[in-house]
Amino acid sequence: MSKAFTSEETPADDEDDAPDVSPLPAGSRNYMTPGGFARLRRELDRLVGKERPELVATVAWAAGNGDRSENGDYIYGKKRLREIDRRIRFLVRRLDNAEVVDPAAPRDDDAESAVFFGATVTVANSEGDERTISIVGIDEIDTERGYISWISPMARALLKAREGDTVTLRTPGGIEELDVVRVHYGALDTDTERDTTQ
Repeated sequence: MSKAFTSEETPADDEDDAPDVSPLPAGSRNYMTPGGFARLRRELDRLVGKERPELVATVAWAAGNGDRSENGDYIYGKKRLREIDRRIRFLVRRLDNAEVVDPAAPRDDDAESAVFFGATVTVANSEGDERTISIVGIDEIDTERGYISWISPMARALLKAREGDTVTLRTPGGIEELDVVRVHYGALDTDTERDTTQ
């Protein structure tokens, strides 16, 4: 029979081949703060140790109730199980490739004044408006707190800059000049739970 007349049964909601959120640049390390690493580790432990086993038990119970095609517990359970398994694979990859960098660790005087991963930087635009951002890992972004990814355009423009330097940031709205007002390092609150529903 011709392949044109056969169809492969693939659920529309099965996104195992979907790309990861916030992919790392090829060949780069997955920099992460200690708090961000701990948060992802806790999520993985919760999924593997609690949520997945409970859901497997529910799906097994629902499967024993007869017709699976109209069994909502079974259908939803299988779908949720695929989501959990996909998230577990994602977390395992992220944690296996993590390089934990503590922003609060002591640095030599020269490195203390330059912008690197974990830095909290205050910048001012041409109108003098100031904004403070912290450079964190791609899984730790929190725009409300000013936590930006180290691969974001702003972080890339700021990397290796020092207090008093002016950097050029290319944005969709045009080119913006930013003055580096202050650079400091300290502990960041990246250990806060966030909604990880994807």
